[in-house]
Amino acid sequence: MRLDKFICKSTELTRSEAKKLLKSGEVRVNGEVAKNPAMQVHENNSIDIDGQFLTARQSRYFMLHKVTDTICSNVDEVYPSVLHFLEVDKAFDLHIAGRLDADTTGLVLITDDGRWSHNVISPKKDCQKVYRVWLRNPITVEKSAELIEKFAQGIQLQGESSLTKPAVLTLVTDTDVDNEVLLTITEGKYHQVKRMFAAIGNRVIGLHREQIGEIKLDDLAPGEWRPLTDKEVNLFTS
Repeated sequence: MRLDKFICKSTELTRSEAKKLLKSGEVRVNGEVAKNPAMQVHENNSIDIDGQFLTARQSRYFMLHKVTDTICSNVDEVYPSVLHFLEVDKAFDLHIAGRLDADTTGLVLITDDGRWSHNVISPKKDCQKVYRVWLRNPITVEKSAELIEKFAQGIQLQGESSLTKPAVLTLVTDTDVDNEVLLTITEGKYHQVKRMFAAIGNRVIGLHREQIGEIKLDDLAPGEWRPLTDKEVNLFTS
């Protein structure tokens, strides 16, 4: 992890205070003065501030039921950050593992463990994300088989040079027409779900993430959160 982040996890200092401390030359990594906040350090490094050795606190892991008109960012913009919902110490030192658009609801994973979140979001990990999608144009039973196969082969998105990775499209009901489907993808391209349906001439009018890997959004009400269990954390520990 970054050296300034390690200092924050080991002390009560803020990120800006940690950077000022580094400039002062009081921080040493393995006996050498370190001033670069972005320097990568590990738990087995010897890190001290003026002779006082640091030990990082345990990483934290949470799930949150995101509501609309919030953003997955550490900074408030047009909409407020989802981190405002977390009633924990130094909530804004955490980050979101797999962002959702402002108008999208559902499961968000939040942590301060960069290696763990990499296992969630890296396309190479093939982590499945399940979305419930509401469409402007209902899908007919006659058309469903063709679309299921099309998504399984990959969709050509506008502005992309290659197809998306195979995706699983599932109709929710057995009625003749259905504007509610489930879509499972293993990537996280910009506005990917919306762009996939736009590429087949449809439009997403509602989007909700239900699952990431084997972690499912449980009975949390919109805006509620809870720590992940050890079992859930271990699902993405490599």
